[in-house]
Amino acid sequence: MGRRRVGHGLPEVVIDGEDVITHQGFSQPFGGSFGWDILPTPHKMIVQCRRHAMALAPSPAHTPPALEPAPLQLPEDLRLTPEQFEQVCQANPEAVLELAANGRVLHMTPAGSETSNRNSRLSMRLLLWADQRGGWMVFDSSGGFLLPDGSVLSPDASLVREERWRALTAAERRGFAPLCPDLVVELASPSNDGLQNSNALRHKMDLYQANGARLGWLLLPQERAVEIWREGQQGRAERLENATRLDGGELAEGLGLDLEELWAV
Repeated sequence: MGRRRVGHGLPEVVIDGEDVITHQGFSQPFGGSFGWDILPTPHKMIVQCRRHAMALAPSPAHTPPALEPAPLQLPEDLRLTPEQFEQVCQANPEAVLELAANGRVLHMTPAGSETSNRNSRLSMRLLLWADQRGGWMVFDSSGGFLLPDGSVLSPDASLVREERWRALTAAERRGFAPLCPDLVVELASPSNDGLQNSNALRHKMDLYQANGARLGWLLLPQERAVEIWREGQQGRAERLENATRLDGGELAEGLGLDLEELWAV
């Protein structure tokens, strides 16, 4: 005589052909020469038996409703430490946030599809070069860095020398890495307030430079232009009109970025 354990409130049943019995609930005799196993998962229960397999679709009545994330509301005068900011980010994984040096939380809007595609191509090109060259770590726009001035910023793409990355503790690498990347890239996105957006990005480039970035690229697709921030030239940028290519110079030898590919998106 086999046993049966019964679960409660699970929307889907799958029978797949094993013979183990583990599930919270109760046991009772069950006729037949094989055992049943009801295994819970968040959205279904798995029923295992020895001889055959079938799947029963979930009942609509038992399908849990989708939960919409509540909008993040923060007071204008709120000031956080980097540790508190990290907790806020962990509690709001859908939010796009940065932290100013004075502790003010900066709420960013998600990138549009066109800009997202450019970001992906940019990160891919940097990664291909870094894998071939060796000695570099590549980060995309989802990674935040704790800069020396206490701000937490997320470049659209960045490069960090591998020895600097390896010098961090495991805990530092899991959180916001306490360093400024060697090379930072920001990509302007089309918007109705294009000038305001570009000026905000220029301010970020100034901050990267002041915190130790050795090279910074601000890409302006709508103008087909690039502004370059170099180490030792605080507050000054070189602008290239109708730019078609960028290179990493002495910092990242062999790195070449085809801008026509990005402009064409």
